Amino acid sequence: MSDVTAKPATPLDEVMLAMDVVDTLRHRQDLAVRELGTEAKERQLIDKLRDIYHQQGIEVPDHILKEGVAALEESRFVYDPPAPGLGTTLARLYVGRKSWGKPVGAALLALVVLGVGYFGAWQPYQNGVAEAARIELSQGLPAQMDALYQTIFEETKVQQAVVNAEALRTRGKTFAAEGNRAGAEKAVAELTALRDQLRQEYTLRVVNRSDVKSGFWTIPEVNTDATNYYIVVEALDADGSVLSLPILNEENGETETVNIWGVRVPEAVYDRVAADKRDDGIIQANEVGRKSDGFLEVEYNMPVLGGAVTRW
Repeated sequence: MSDVTAKPATPLDEVMLAMDVVDTLRHRQDLAVRELGTEAKERQLIDKLRDIYHQQGIEVPDHILKEGVAALEESRFVYDPPAPGLGTTLARLYVGRKSWGKPVGAALLALVVLGVGYFGAWQPYQNGVAEAARIELSQGLPAQMDALYQTIFEETKVQQAVVNAEALRTRGKTFAAEGNRAGAEKAVAELTALRDQLRQEYTLRVVNRSDVKSGFWTIPEVNTDATNYYIVVEALDADGSVLSLPILNEENGETETVNIWGVRVPEAVYDRVAADKRDDGIIQANEVGRKSDGFLEVEYNMPVLGGAVTRW
């Protein structure tokens, strides 16, 4: 058996009494400060404490009173807040986690979701779109230009179409190399229009209807001494359907897509068409020209002066 005997633990009621003594001294801090310092003053303080408890009907043993006074001197039951620092801050955050935990957790979760969505989905998608656009601009559009040029080269029956197509292709590829997507796409659109123009077939006829004039004349503003004569025409395909075509208006320089327009002709042609209509109300010689497959322009059957108007 060990020769060392453990010191018996202080009973809980004595500890509570000592704490109460300290609490009493705290409430009478002026007395404690004034009395402590010498043994005689300590005895006086204990006597006063005994009287205070006796007045309350509580008998406190002297050793408890001495224990309380000693505890006060040692600050045994005094709480000293921890010094400010990272550890203190983290500890306080941990203790108060119930108040901030859910909002912060929700915010972190939202950030994670946004991060995954942005870096995992949106950014790869954007990169894919950008890469697809780059490939189309550097490869796809130039390939379309080459294909359209080759079609025009094979289908045309006039050298001018090849010259025009070559110029459009060169300009379009330059735009593509410079990263000018709008310019490259415009070149593809113009090559497509040139191909479609070559493939068009129609007959150009004088309009002969009661609700539409077959011809008219105007005096140009730039030269009031001159008179311009026009016959009104329309384009009909092989099925007799009226086509809408882009026509350059010589009076304002604008191109409009219309289904009837005026073709400027010499006065003699205008008079001949007018006489033909006055004869019996029908224009027998109504075919102005034909547009055949593989050609760019109409082959006219009567003299024309090369101008047109879309409004009169």
